[in-house]
Amino acid sequence: MLNPWRLRLLSRLDTLGTIRAVASASNLSASSVSQQLAVLETETRTKLLERTGRHVRLTPAGLILARRARAILDHMDTVEAELRGLGDEPAGLVRLGAFQSAVHTLAVPAVTRLAAAHPDLQVEVLQLEPHESMPALRVGDADLIITTTDFVEQPLDPDVDLVPLATDPIVLVMPPEHPATRRGAVDLAAFADEAWSLDLPQSYMANLTLRLCRQSGFEPRAVCRFSNYMLALQHVEAGLSITLLPGLAVDPRYRVTTRELASPVTRTITAAVRRGSPQRAAVQVVLDALRRNPPVSAGVPDA
Repeated sequence: MLNPWRLRLLSRLDTLGTIRAVASASNLSASSVSQQLAVLETETRTKLLERTGRHVRLTPAGLILARRARAILDHMDTVEAELRGLGDEPAGLVRLGAFQSAVHTLAVPAVTRLAAAHPDLQVEVLQLEPHESMPALRVGDADLIITTTDFVEQPLDPDVDLVPLATDPIVLVMPPEHPATRRGAVDLAAFADEAWSLDLPQSYMANLTLRLCRQSGFEPRAVCRFSNYMLALQHVEAGLSITLLPGLAVDPRYRVTTRELASPVTRTITAAVRRGSPQRAAVQVVLDALRRNPPVSAGVPDA
C-alpha cells in the first residue's frame, strides 16, 4: 500500500529538484528523505530515482508517480473533509498562502468572517512571498494562495487555475518633509542620488525596484534591506531612505507620503488553486470570501 507521506516527499522532489531542498521543506535530514524514498521504491517495486553524479533525478516512472501523487493526496484531503463535515458544511483545514501585504488586507479579514460563518472550518494563514507560494501550492503545502501574476522571475505554473482579486499600484514612499511631496506623479530618474530601502535580494519588490530604477537610468543606492514592510516604512518615516512599495503595504499608521509614478506600474493580485484537483467545499468557501471583499489600497497618493 502506498504511503501518503512518502508520496508527498516524492512530489516535493519533483518540484524542488534536490534531496536537500526536500529535506529542508520537510524538516528532515537529507539521509532520512533518501531512506524514505528508498522504502517507496521497495513498496512500488519500481525504480523511481537514478543518480547523475552527486545528484538524483526522477526516472520516467518516478515522474509519473510524483505527478499522480498530487491528485492522490488532494483526493485524500477531500475525503477527509467530507467525512468530517458529512459534505453539508465546509469543514477541515485549508492552508492559505499570502504575501506580506495581502495577509492583513485580504487574508485576515476573510478568515475573520469565515470563523463566524463556518465554525468547523480551520484556515491556516502562511506568509509566503510570490517566489515561495507557487512551489508551495504545487507540492501541496498550500491549498490556495494569494500571489501576483507580475512576478516574472517565478513563471506561472500551467497546472493552476487563477482567479483575479484586485489590482494594486506601486508607489514611491518618502518622508513627509521630502521636497518631492509637493509634486504630483514622479519620475524615478529624479531620485537617482537618494538613499533607498530595498527588500531582500530576489524577492518580488527587490527585483521590481531594481528593474524600474535601471529603466530610469540608475542603480539605487541601498542603505538597508528589510523583508518586513513595516521596518521599511519606519526607516522612511525617520527620513533615512525612500522606497517603492505596493499601495496595500503602506500602513497609514506611519507618517510617510506616497506618490504615483509618472509611468504607472500596478500589480495584479490573484488567487491560485491547483488545476484538476477536486475542489473541496472548504477551499471554495475561502476563495469566495476573498473574491467578495477586495482590498482597499492604503497607498493612495496624498493630495
